[in-house]
Amino acid sequence: MPFTDLGVGEAARAIRDGTLSATALVEESLARIDALDRALQAWVHVDREGALATARERDLEARDGRWRGVLHGVPVGVKDIFHVAGHPTRAGSRPFAHSLPTADAASVARLRAAGAIVLGKTHTTEFAYRDPAPTRNPWNHGHTPGGSSSGSGAAVAARMVPLALGTQTVGSTLRPAAYCGVVGLKATHGLVPADGVIPLAWSLDHVGVICRSVADAALALGVLAGRAVERLETGPPRIALAGELVDRSTPELALHIRDAARRFAAAGATVTEIRLPAEFAELHAAGQVILEVEAATYHAPTFARHEADYGKGIAELIRLGLARIATDYVSADRARRAFRAAVTPLLAAHDALLSPTAPAPAPAGLGWTGDATLCAPWSSAGTPSISLPSGVDAAGLPLAVQLVQAPGGEARLLGTASWCERVFAFAARPGS
Repeated sequence: MPFTDLGVGEAARAIRDGTLSATALVEESLARIDALDRALQAWVHVDREGALATARERDLEARDGRWRGVLHGVPVGVKDIFHVAGHPTRAGSRPFAHSLPTADAASVARLRAAGAIVLGKTHTTEFAYRDPAPTRNPWNHGHTPGGSSSGSGAAVAARMVPLALGTQTVGSTLRPAAYCGVVGLKATHGLVPADGVIPLAWSLDHVGVICRSVADAALALGVLAGRAVERLETGPPRIALAGELVDRSTPELALHIRDAARRFAAAGATVTEIRLPAEFAELHAAGQVILEVEAATYHAPTFARHEADYGKGIAELIRLGLARIATDYVSADRARRAFRAAVTPLLAAHDALLSPTAPAPAPAGLGWTGDATLCAPWSSAGTPSISLPSGVDAAGLPLAVQLVQAPGGEARLLGTASWCERVFAFAARPGS
C-alpha cells in the first residue's frame, strides 16, 4: 500500500513503530503532488525544501526517542488564509493583499507542536468567500470541489496529504469534504482559536479539519483544541432526522438520506423525524446580514483603497455590509442567538441530527462552489457538525450526510459519527 494511503493516525503510528520514516512519507506526498496537481490545482504554495528538512529533523528526533506529539512526522496542508511563518499568505486574492507572516496562526502552531510537517498552502476562494479558486474536483475535474476550503478538500481526497486545515463561516469545510468524498469537521464556535486566520465574519468563523476518517478528525481536533477530544462510544445512537432540510435537497439525494436513516434504524439506531424551532425561519436572512457587516468591517480600510482589485463576489458582499445600519446587525445577531437557544435542547436530546451536507452532489463547472445553505444553520448557531461520505451517485460523484450536535457536544457527535461511519463502510476513492 502506498504511504499516501495512510490516514493521520496510521501514519503517526507507523512512524512511531519505525516502519515508516517521516522523510519517506513527505517524499511520496511530494511525488503525488508532482503527478496530479498540474491538473487538480489544490496547492498554491508547496514548501518542498522546508518540508523535507523538517521531515529529516523529525526522523532524527524519532531515532533519539524524542516525540513531539501525536502528529510526529505527519504532513499536513493549510488553507491559504492561515498565517504560516515564512510562507506567503495570498488568501486567493491579488497582490495588494498578499503578506509574508513571521508567526504561525494559533492552530498551525498547535499542529507543529504536535510534530506535524506543513507541506504548504492550499487554494482558497478569494478571502474565503464565493469567488472560486482554480481547484478541480478529484472525482471529476469538470466539477467544483466546493469552497472556500477548495484545495484542502481536493488535496486530502487525492491522497496528497492525510489532513488539511479549512475554515467554515457558512459551509466552507463540510461542503468541500462532501463534494470530495472525505470527512469534514468543525467544532463548537471558539473551541479552536482563529488567531492568525484572515477573518470573513468573526461571529461565524470556525477553524475546521478535513481528513479521511472520524478517528483522524477526533485526533486532529484534540490537537487544535489544546486538549484531548474523545469519541464517546455508545450503543446504537438516537438520531433526529431533519425532514425539512432533507426536503431542500434533490429528490435523488433526499431518497439517499432517507435510505441512510433506514440503514441506521436497521442497525439498531432510534431515528425520529423532527421539526426545527420556529426561529429557524429567520436564521438564513440573519446570518447573511451578520456576514455582510462583519466582512465589511474587516475589509473597509483596504477596500477604500483597492476596491477595483477585489473579486466580484467579495466586493458585492462588502458593499452590502457597508450599506447596512446598526439596527440591522443587532436584530440579526439577536435572531441568530434566539435560534441557538431554541435548537440547543433539541440537539442535546439526541446523539445527532441527520441531514444532507449539501442539497446535491458537486455541481458541474468551476464558476460556482455550490450551495452552502444546509451547513449554514450550524455555522450561525456555532454548533459542532461533521460531514461523512455515504455513497456515490450514478454519475460517480460522492454523496454525504451531515451530523450535528449541541454546543460542547463534540464527544457525542464524534462517537455517533464513528458508529454511522461503520454502517456506511464507505471505501470508494477518486481516480486522481
